[in-house]
Amino acid sequence: MNKDKLTCFALVGAPNCGKTVLFNGLTGSNAKVANYPGVTVERREGLFVDDPSVSIIDLPGTYSLRTTTLDEAVARDEILGKYGRKIDGIIAVADATNLRMTLRMVLELKMLGLPMVVSLNLIDVARSRGLTIDEKKLSELLGVPVLETVATRKEGIRGVKNAIANLPQNSAGIDSNQAAQLLESLDSNALYAQVEDILAQTVKTEMVMPKWHQRLDRLTLHPVWGFVLLLLVLLLVFQAVYSWSEPVMDFIEDFFANLGEWVATLMPEGILQDLILNGIIAGVGSVLVFVPQITILFAFILLLEDSGYLPRAAFLLDNLLSTSGLSGRAFIPLLSSFACAVPSVMSARTIQDPRERLVTIAIAPILTCSARLPVYALIIGAVIPDQTVWGIFNLQGLVLFGLYFIGVFSAGLVAYIMKRLARRKGSIRQFPLLMELPTFRLPNFRHIFSSLWDKVKAFLKRAGTVIFALSVILWALVTFPGAPEGAAGAAIDYSFAGMLGSLIQPIFAPLGFTWQMCIAMIPGIAAREVVVAALGTVYAVGASGSEEAIQNALVPIVHEQWGIPTALAFLAWYVYAPMCMATLAVIKREVNSMKKTLMIAGYLFVLAYIFSFVVYQISIRIF
Repeated sequence: MNKDKLTCFALVGAPNCGKTVLFNGLTGSNAKVANYPGVTVERREGLFVDDPSVSIIDLPGTYSLRTTTLDEAVARDEILGKYGRKIDGIIAVADATNLRMTLRMVLELKMLGLPMVVSLNLIDVARSRGLTIDEKKLSELLGVPVLETVATRKEGIRGVKNAIANLPQNSAGIDSNQAAQLLESLDSNALYAQVEDILAQTVKTEMVMPKWHQRLDRLTLHPVWGFVLLLLVLLLVFQAVYSWSEPVMDFIEDFFANLGEWVATLMPEGILQDLILNGIIAGVGSVLVFVPQITILFAFILLLEDSGYLPRAAFLLDNLLSTSGLSGRAFIPLLSSFACAVPSVMSARTIQDPRERLVTIAIAPILTCSARLPVYALIIGAVIPDQTVWGIFNLQGLVLFGLYFIGVFSAGLVAYIMKRLARRKGSIRQFPLLMELPTFRLPNFRHIFSSLWDKVKAFLKRAGTVIFALSVILWALVTFPGAPEGAAGAAIDYSFAGMLGSLIQPIFAPLGFTWQMCIAMIPGIAAREVVVAALGTVYAVGASGSEEAIQNALVPIVHEQWGIPTALAFLAWYVYAPMCMATLAVIKREVNSMKKTLMIAGYLFVLAYIFSFVVYQISIRIF
């Protein structure tokens, strides 16, 4: 059916009110996930299961149409028709356990004059805690149908379906300019007074939290024990992302390695075989290898958010992170950076403030991801003595800890500088973290699995295609032109990547980098893990051996040919080095701007260059 002929109903509600669960029930598997044009806020849209001529849009969560965040602005603009689509009606979802917070928005929506129905969701939780709401009186006072619903149950969905069927289709819509002026002219105090009046007439008994809930709240928000619990939760998340994903990642890598060997036995040697093995199969493998980490991280985030714990963790950490201009919501994305920047950047979308989201994405690559460890291990093994310090510490271990600390300190410093710059430009609006803590509840696993699949699918479709394309381009760079007959050096020396490495070597000469190091950095753009293997290829050491064998063979070369100053400068480079192309592809996907992506890559390059230069210049004067 022509999209313009569809009747369009908007699903509007506060975050965590069960809106998306209701959306899934109303649209079934028809939902499509996309971004709003020009912004990175996600929208879900699907056809109503009972009537395919009705389209339902799941708008970003908002507490009001008088907006303070990008998500809220997108929701308001969609309702006002600023994205070029007329909204014919509204399905407002109100959290029954937190009616005071959402009634104000319901009143704002009602003033727009669009056909509307109100879903009083989570009514089962409200009743179990002693809250009684007069549904009929509420409907009478609001002047619109009000339904008590439990979005996770079929009968709750059925009631909303019937109400939607009774909403008039193809309404007259609203004049967006008049509606915007009306919203701006609303008196907040008068609205809150009206909310209190409605509550006084409709709420018969107040909600009383059960003892276990009160105890759990005291524990999770305690200034000491709350942090202890949070550290345990974060330790579990970090371990899961870092360790639990490893067997599956190894399986994926082994699968593609075996697939490559199998294909090699079927095809004759040549360019086509090389393209399929090292371009296509390696490219697909480089995309799929991130799926376990992304899946585990988002599963934990969804689980913690759905259970009601995540907002409490954000509240607890807010003071700690506020000095750098971030809030508690930035913590989990930044924590996951220690495993991999790809899921970290994707998880930053849970941050509502666009400036804070951009800063979090910008500093996430500085935190030491696991892909840097092979480079760190090579350099530390080559130039740092394996000796005991103060009787209990190992010097090499202390250096590795120092590298992690430099990453954390630098990320905090960059965030602080960005905050100061934004404040100087007047483009920062700092609000205290005001959030309505939801009640603890059993997570809705159906919703979690559905959302998880959406996120993994989005990664595979959007970021995956870019990563795959870059893998093939990189294969072409390291393959063509081939080595001439009788060539003595490694084939990569004669390739476009080799030429490029030699070309850029003068730029890196002040850092002490040799042309071999510059060549190895080109395939290292694909993933930092391959830098050691690329060095092994350039130096023609153990090219067919294991990664450990290559590393062991490189240690004396780094020690003797590079020298300590160059080795330390190379180490410094990879503390800040512009991220791998997978991270770049995901950043482009999340910020939806090539300019911002290049700015992030550019500032990391400048940091890496300056830090390496300083380390090299100081080192040559000491060693």
